[in-house]
Amino acid sequence: MNCIIIDDEAAARMIIQQLCAQLDDLQVVEEFPNAIQAIKYMNQNEDVDLIFLDIHMPDFTGFDFIQTLTNPPQIILTTSDRNFAIEAFEYDCIADYLVKPVELPRFKRAVAKAQSRINSASSTEAIGLDSSDNELYVNIDRRLIKIDIPSIYLVEAKGDYIQVKTETKNYTVHSTLKKIADKLPSSLFLKVHRSYIINVSKIIDIEDNSVLIKKDVIPVSRSNRPELMKRLNLL
Repeated sequence: MNCIIIDDEAAARMIIQQLCAQLDDLQVVEEFPNAIQAIKYMNQNEDVDLIFLDIHMPDFTGFDFIQTLTNPPQIILTTSDRNFAIEAFEYDCIADYLVKPVELPRFKRAVAKAQSRINSASSTEAIGLDSSDNELYVNIDRRLIKIDIPSIYLVEAKGDYIQVKTETKNYTVHSTLKKIADKLPSSLFLKVHRSYIINVSKIIDIEDNSVLIKKDVIPVSRSNRPELMKRLNLL
């Protein structure tokens, strides 16, 4: 698992680094002294499976940070404050709550819990999606609704759901971005961010690391920008 560490205390980040180093399947790819820097990184990178996150940080708390994430990875809170445990588990993405100082056995259990949740999510079959040629059927409230695939201009991940936006209507479906990506023609659609798939033919404008489709401004991650540029008919 690729992980990042967010904590305003350098000593705390170093301790988590040392604990991670003792687990073979855990790789720290970045660490940040504040949430703002981490948000910028998350907007441009999709390779984060797990976040070790402090709650109390200047200006921007750990909970503030979580609320900025459209499709958050698994999160393990690391804090010296026991008073937020109940609030923490209101977030589906929070796998565990570690109170500092963190000891290795407890750390291992938290990471194992996060890994189990990741494995469970990847092995669960999404329901209610089927496609044929230019048609996609979505299961909404036990009804199969047909969508014309070329009319889809954006698919956005929202936790355990995806929102499919079309020229005429939007649909919220209990599924994953990966599942619908397998159903959409790659000649027309491209995943540009961990939370977004776009219909390339519907792009109105591109500026820096974002695209405009209809009235939606969609971030483009650094890793997906080269493929997007290849797909455009540039003059």
